[in-house]
Amino acid sequence: MPKAIPTDEQIRALHERHAPSQEAFDLVHTHCVIVCAVAEQLLDAHGAGVNADLVRAGCLLHDIGVYRLYDAAGQLDHRFYIRHGVLGYDLLREAGRPEVLCRFCTHHTGVGLTGDDVLRQGLPLPPGDYLADTAEERLVMYADKFHSKSDPPTFVSASTYTGKVRRFGEDKAALFADMVAQYGEPDLAVLARRFGHALG
Repeated sequence: MPKAIPTDEQIRALHERHAPSQEAFDLVHTHCVIVCAVAEQLLDAHGAGVNADLVRAGCLLHDIGVYRLYDAAGQLDHRFYIRHGVLGYDLLREAGRPEVLCRFCTHHTGVGLTGDDVLRQGLPLPPGDYLADTAEERLVMYADKFHSKSDPPTFVSASTYTGKVRRFGEDKAALFADMVAQYGEPDLAVLARRFGHALG
């Protein structure tokens, strides 16, 4: 466990330091704040034995690597988006953050990537497993599924995400179904009103 989990203000400052533009900051930081709000709802019902402060920091940091995918013209490189986790991991390590925080970047994509997924799909990632191994990582991974940084950003229902993840195999859809059974579904209507993003 890290000796000092960074505060929301410290994390925001880290986002501001690495965001290449205000537009990038607004997209990525707002998404992270929304994922945190989703996780807070889930923690209220299923937070026993989970370090809520660590979950909060993990939510606020998990997508920080997206900033490294912007080019000099301010365009996001969607072709290599799958690399945002490893880029975020490196960014946080360079910032002196402990492994337990860095792992939220590499262990939240989809419902987890196995070494077999990486090889079979030819993903531009170092070989290995990128799975949520702790209760905190699992909760951040799950909360992340309910909001998309699409244009415009939208909230994503469990049924919609199930359809999206099923294209990667029934096993992935089953993993997500297990998470839904474990944590339940957040109240996205409340969050959509709060943040002004549509329900997709």
